[in-house]
Amino acid sequence: MGILLKNISTLLTLQGAAAKQGRRIQEEDLSLLQQAAIVIEKEKIAWVGPQKKLPREFARKKTLRDYDMKGRTVLPGFIECHTHLIFAGDRAAEFEMRNQGVSYQEIAAKGGGILSTMKKTRASSLNDLVKTGQKRLDHFVSQGVTTVEIKSGYALNLKDELKMLQAAQKLSGIRTVNTFLGAHALPPEFKSYEEYLTFLAQEVLPVVAKKKLARRVDVFIEKGFFPPEASEKYLRRAQELGFEILIHADQMSLSGGSDIAVRLGALSGDHLLQIEDKEIKKLAQSEVTGVLLPTADLYTKTKYPPARAMIDAGVRVALATDFNPGTSPTQNLNLVGLLARLEMKMSLPEVIAAYTVGGAYALNLQNEVGSLEVGKSADILCIDQDWQTLFYSVGEDSEKVVFSRGKKVFGSLK
Repeated sequence: MGILLKNISTLLTLQGAAAKQGRRIQEEDLSLLQQAAIVIEKEKIAWVGPQKKLPREFARKKTLRDYDMKGRTVLPGFIECHTHLIFAGDRAAEFEMRNQGVSYQEIAAKGGGILSTMKKTRASSLNDLVKTGQKRLDHFVSQGVTTVEIKSGYALNLKDELKMLQAAQKLSGIRTVNTFLGAHALPPEFKSYEEYLTFLAQEVLPVVAKKKLARRVDVFIEKGFFPPEASEKYLRRAQELGFEILIHADQMSLSGGSDIAVRLGALSGDHLLQIEDKEIKKLAQSEVTGVLLPTADLYTKTKYPPARAMIDAGVRVALATDFNPGTSPTQNLNLVGLLARLEMKMSLPEVIAAYTVGGAYALNLQNEVGSLEVGKSADILCIDQDWQTLFYSVGEDSEKVVFSRGKKVFGSLK
């Protein structure tokens, strides 16, 4: 049975933002419709427009279930395109250390940071990872998220990296996208980053590909972590095996990650705190999406990426939480959007587009999600507030109804 969502007060289709491929967004690109309706059939949007123009074929269709939106605002479901959702334990003690002046690199050098989470994740069972992961995924859904990217990278060996990816695949409710991030840190079993990358390229990537546990490969290019030259060779090997690629780039230093992203045609360069005009120009002329993660910048007390310069130059940007146990232990989308507005000088339409169209491009899902158009997946967020109050109050708890692939997965409609 299909679905008719009717009596929508304001509908943000984002059709204009999608047509512009998420670049240089203005308010008109939200493509607002008043007194609108949506028809959903076979998990996809079959019609969208002003309710008074609803075609007779749908108005009279007995196979459509009506949902009265009672004046709610409706927009595309949000897309969380950068998370580390699967892990065990926490790093609350390290949070206190950083507050007392110990750097992230110093903590990592002492066996903390990612390696601390590695030990707990390796020791955790598949069932435990699924259980905690599902709880975290459900929390994203309650905020209007309908697509979540999930990275591995907290096991750093073959057996347990596969376990992390398997756990991510077992999560249910909404669309998830697995990313293999074995190149997250140097595990104790290896002496050099180059040696470890060779192991990943020769021993791990082929298994991940054969088992179809991920379609994307990420790498943390940074001083004190994975070096640019070896990382580029590793990413080229990933592409040869059929993987899409993306890069943790230029977060703590200008390490060349964004340049490699452009050169290799990566889907995204993530973080991008240190880039300057030269790198921004290259990104603007490419298809690489700049994924900005302001809650990570808040937690690590670093500067924020030059979002205003990027957007004005024509870079397509996305926003995400970077949810992880160490440098961004939050799932709060409102905090992400608020920081984007306050600290990165992004307008509200830019934030909304970044969390929909931009996120879709970062995951290479722009033909499926990110905007509400005929033929796209019915991933829909319904809110009992005006769209202009989005990403305004960190503590807001408005009533939400969420549809994923045309199925209601959160909230109630009476």
